[in-house]
Order: sequence, then structure tokens, then C-alpha cells
Amino acid sequence: MCNMKKKTFNKKLYLVPAVTCLLIVIALTVYYFFTGLAIGSETKYVYIDDNDNLDSVVCKLSPLSSPHSLVALSMLLRHFGYDDEVRTGRYAINPGDGVVGVFRRLNNGQQAPMMLTIPESRTMRQLAGVLSRKLMIDSATIACTLIDSSYCAKLGYTVETIPALFVPNTYEVYWNVSVDKLLERMKKEHDAFWTSERQQQAQAIGLTPDEVCTLASIIDEETANTAEKPMIAGMYLNRLSEGMPLQADPTVKFALGDFTIKRIRHGMLTTDSPYNTYKYEGLPPGPIKIASIKGIDAVLHRVKHDFIYMCAKEDFSGTHNFAATYKEHLQNAARYAKALNERGIE
Repeated sequence: MCNMKKKTFNKKLYLVPAVTCLLIVIALTVYYFFTGLAIGSETKYVYIDDNDNLDSVVCKLSPLSSPHSLVALSMLLRHFGYDDEVRTGRYAINPGDGVVGVFRRLNNGQQAPMMLTIPESRTMRQLAGVLSRKLMIDSATIACTLIDSSYCAKLGYTVETIPALFVPNTYEVYWNVSVDKLLERMKKEHDAFWTSERQQQAQAIGLTPDEVCTLASIIDEETANTAEKPMIAGMYLNRLSEGMPLQADPTVKFALGDFTIKRIRHGMLTTDSPYNTYKYEGLPPGPIKIASIKGIDAVLHRVKHDFIYMCAKEDFSGTHNFAATYKEHLQNAARYAKALNERGIE
């Protein structure tokens, strides 16, 4: 009987430390793997690109994570071979996210989409610079694609008309989207924007959608006053119908490649460029910027009138004086020139 009691006592003696060790292991596992990873109360993002490896990803996560949870995440990533296939993208680190949840997100490439705004850029190189600051693609790749005539042709454009592809708006995309996928998306959005109604409106004024964008781009540069844009559209369409040159100052600036010019001088009007609408009749080869939606709709809903001249108002309000005769136009131009001289604007 004494021996039986001794054996029972020994079992309990060994069982207590074992259970204690197991509880410690469970507690540590919960502490490291199932407590919150993120620091702070706001969602933050980590950007993983082609140059990243496991160590650099952990380094990027370090400012966003608690130290012990980051150790656990690193262990998981290393154990499951994450370094062999690092998935690029923009990943959200939400308040309360645990190690396992973030691990699954990174390992499976479950990135968070972002909102990308296409700006009303004056040149495709400028657009490329803006996009490269928002996306993983570098600006040289975007710029080279947009000046590649064969690539533009695949999309149904020329290098000159490619700005008409872009509808300035905000779109949900992935940060690591490729150039091909981005332009495919822009083509899809362009086609959705140009509804049958808009196409019919363009046809009614004798223009293609690309030509509408070209005229709209000039109008956008002429004024920031949305209410006046349909008036200007009507004037330019009157000029086109009468075979008159558009004589639009913004096209001269574009031809010269200098958008800082405040006053068009006579010598500038002889610039030999197909974009110079003082020298060449009709519309230029393509848009002089990415046309705004309001500019496009202003062309499609132009105001019908008899004006064929316009000149900036001498009060520098950003609006214009319109005229049906050249004599009246000269009077308007004289007042504006006087105002420029008085302000010392060269």
C-alpha cells in the first residue's frame, strides 16, 4: 500500500511542471501570434515593390508593428517561404490586426486598392510623372509607352491623340498595376464615358470624340470659368464652320512648349508647328492637355451664337469679350492690351 501511494505521488509531481510548461507555451503562442500587430488607432499601409525581400518587408512593417508581434510575423513568413515569392502591392495594416491575419494577407497577395486621380495634365510626360508618384510604375516606363506610336495604335490612337484616352476622374486601382493593365482600364473608362448620347452629340456638331477632346483642351486653357466654356465652344465651332483659323493663344504656348507665357507676342504667331492655330487652319493634331469633363460637355452643349472673335476682358476676371465683327474685336483687343501695359505684363 505504501508503494502504491508513492507511485501516485510521483505522477502528480511530474504532471504539474508539464502542465505548467504547456500553459506557458500556449500563453507565449497567444502572446506572440494572436495579439494585435498594429500600433495606433488608424489604418496604415505598407508598400512592397519589386526590390523587396523578406527582411526589407519586415523593416517596412517595423514602424507599424509591436516588436513581439513582428518577431512572430517574421517567423511565419520565413517558415512558409515568403522570401521565395514576395508579393508586391499596397497592404493595409488595420487597428486590431493580428499576426496571423497580416501574414495571410501578405502571403496571399491580398492587397488594398487605392483611389487614383487622373489629372488634367498638359503633357504625357507630366502625366507620367504624376502617376509614377502614386503607383509602383516608374515615370520613364509610362512616358515611353505613351510616345510609342505602335502601342498607341493598338489602343486606337496616335501619339498626338493619346491624351484623349484619359478621362480625368478618380478610379479604384491597385498600387502595383502594370502599364498595360492601367491603359486597358483607361480605355474601358473612356468607352464608358463616351455613351451613345455623347457620341451622337459629337456627330451632330461634325466632330469625333477625339476632336471634341482636342477642342475642349483648348477651351480649358482659355478659361477656368465653367459657365463661359459653352460660349467659347460656340465661337470656335463658328470659326471651324467658316474655314477660319482658330487663332487660339493656348495652342501657341503648347507649340513653343512654354506654359508660363502670359502675353502672346506677334513674333510667336509664326512658330512653325501643326499645333499653332494662327499658322494652320482647323484643329491641331491632338489635345493640348487632358481635357476636363466640363470642357468636353461644354463642346457637346455649345451655345449657338454669331460671335467669331473673343478677347480676354481688361478686368482680368478670366472671362472674355465676344464680337461678331473684326472692328468690334479690335476695340476689345485694344482695351486688353492697354490693361496689360498698365500692369507691366510682358
